[in-house]
Amino acid sequence: MIVCKFGGTSVQDAEAIGRVAQIIGNRLKEHPVVVSSAMGKTTNALLEIAETAAQGNAETALRLLNQSHNMHLTFAQDFGLAISKDEVFLTMSQYFKEMCNIVQGLSSLGELTPRSKDAMASYGERLSTLILAAVLEKHGVPARLLDTRRCIITDDNFTRANPLFELTDTAIREQVLPVVERGQVPVLQGFIASTRNGITSTIGRGGSDYTASIVGAALGARDIQIWTDVDGIMTADPRLVPEARRIKVISFDEAAELAYFGARVLHPFTILPAVRKNIPVHVLNSFRPDLGGTLIAREAPACKNPIKSIACKKGITVINIVSTRMLMAYGFLKTIFEIFDRFRIPVDVVSTSEVSVSVTVDETSALSDVLSELRKIGEVTVDEGKAVVCCVGDNLRNIPGVARQVFAAVDDINIHMISQGASAINITFVVDADQLAEVVRLLHGALFQTTDPQNFE
Repeated sequence: MIVCKFGGTSVQDAEAIGRVAQIIGNRLKEHPVVVSSAMGKTTNALLEIAETAAQGNAETALRLLNQSHNMHLTFAQDFGLAISKDEVFLTMSQYFKEMCNIVQGLSSLGELTPRSKDAMASYGERLSTLILAAVLEKHGVPARLLDTRRCIITDDNFTRANPLFELTDTAIREQVLPVVERGQVPVLQGFIASTRNGITSTIGRGGSDYTASIVGAALGARDIQIWTDVDGIMTADPRLVPEARRIKVISFDEAAELAYFGARVLHPFTILPAVRKNIPVHVLNSFRPDLGGTLIAREAPACKNPIKSIACKKGITVINIVSTRMLMAYGFLKTIFEIFDRFRIPVDVVSTSEVSVSVTVDETSALSDVLSELRKIGEVTVDEGKAVVCCVGDNLRNIPGVARQVFAAVDDINIHMISQGASAINITFVVDADQLAEVVRLLHGALFQTTDPQNFE
């Protein structure tokens, strides 16, 4: 059994879905389970509609919702679906009726809660899988549409809900295995889930990768395939470095580090369930399915290049806390991190001295509250408009000269923070966001002048 996840660009139009149908059709002997994202940009559009309604602009929100309805209807009709009152047409009509009710409710309430966000956003995946399952049937694939909300059970932390794995694993097996045993192809929505009380939740933006990994781990799949619009995991973001190379094989640890620090090809949590069951993950290009992609496995072969890839992330804020009265005091760090924990803001990079701590965050929704609490224990300054750069490779801590090579490549760049040693596989530093593209290009030019053919292509 394999799990095949398709991202938004892989289901963005008729041609793309045709390729998906062919990919699945070619893998029927491997008993595929399909996980799909919403069509490209649909989730953003639905959230914009919800926000517009909550601001009291119900008429505008309904107009935008009608545009989304027409887009999905036209898309389905391109495949000969929803032309008459078939199941696709009726279900789609019901979905948009429900969304109209949400819009009216948000307009009356004047507030967009996390729970309401999840309710609205969930329709993107529900619509795309409704169409995808019907298209697969038309291509001779015995598809069966399932509701992921009956499979993945989460806590009540709406918009970033955490799966309850004991309940989730059991539910996935109960819902999915009988379908596979009947020779059908289950089609599941990525990103969405439900609480123990049956309320729709989501596991975070970009969470369809995570969904695929959760499903694969629960089913004991042979392989988890993440189908996207790039050739695999690259030595750098090809939008910044067009000459970036594809990595053939990378370890779980390296891939997780890259995902966490901004490699857009994977959701940061994707690797965790796969690691738990030691299931290989393949990152593949649905636009070029014959390419080998990137294999993510427990161990990668030895590589002549100490650095495998350069990840980066914009939108970073640096918070500096200085407190001379905390000199030699126990619990300084504990006090700081308890504040971030209380407001559910994750910290990326940390640098410390005896009386000061600098941290980076990319989640700033509750930043003013965090700063108010931090100022009770010391002086606080904030530097916005930064970016994190992360150079990842196996066992970097024990390879002499790697740090010198990295920083020599960017010796004309002002570096604000450096972190090395906390992990054996990365060197991380912070720069001004407007210099990020230059930094990545300089690093790539210095670190990948030659590449190990066993590891790169």
